[in-house]
Amino acid sequence: MHASDESTSQSGPHTFAADEWAVRTDLAALYRLVAHFRMTDMIDTHISARLPGQPGEPPTFLINRYGLLFHEMRASDLVKIDHLGNVIDERAKTDPARFRVNAAGFTIHSAIHMARHDLHFVVHTHTAAGIAVSAQEQGLLPISQHALKFYNKVAYHDYEGIALDLAERERLVRDLGNHKAMILRNHGLLAGGATAAEAFHEIYFLERACQAQVQALAGSAKLIFPPKEVCERTAAQFNRDDSAGITETAWRAALRLIDDPSGAKLGDYRS
Repeated sequence: MHASDESTSQSGPHTFAADEWAVRTDLAALYRLVAHFRMTDMIDTHISARLPGQPGEPPTFLINRYGLLFHEMRASDLVKIDHLGNVIDERAKTDPARFRVNAAGFTIHSAIHMARHDLHFVVHTHTAAGIAVSAQEQGLLPISQHALKFYNKVAYHDYEGIALDLAERERLVRDLGNHKAMILRNHGLLAGGATAAEAFHEIYFLERACQAQVQALAGSAKLIFPPKEVCERTAAQFNRDDSAGITETAWRAALRLIDDPSGAKLGDYRS
């Protein structure tokens, strides 16, 4: 389900195709939900989405207009770029300053999108809890139900400095493997999904797992670890036949947290 069922939308003189507009509204909603749950880092970090395309055509993506805060994001604010982060948005021809992006910030995202065509939405965060766990040698511990969703299903990538080197993309992809979530050592968290709903579900659970771990370790008490067979069974339970339906239901509920069609505060994200 998309955040909006509108077929097209007008942004100044520009009209978007229906399939692109659907991705734009979902991505704008995802930005605002990440902000709602306090997973932002001012204008740093990004959430990106792959746009529908024709076979044989180069892939295109959407990313945030640089300098806009996540809670301000609207569908029309998202900028179309190529796989290298170059702006190809038609609107930038007449207003390049407004549609500026942080191309370097797309390095991590481009690696994932180009290698994993199943991950249409990619979220990267720098939260205190995520950074804290990324700096802990043992990584994510199987000490909470939220963490057990990722039991043997989370990847790790060692820190190589600010992600400006395109050569790092190959190593990112190698380390991610077939997982949907990754902990970037000394850096933060990354999660992806086939839909905005799935990407949100992944980053939400990963963030909550990290928050629980930081608080548990802060107490200096001995931790209880479930038996291996319980960990494995719980991880499998998160992938039941009805999991996709649960994820979509949670997404629809979450959208009500940011729904403001009146535009009384920041304007409707679907505009």
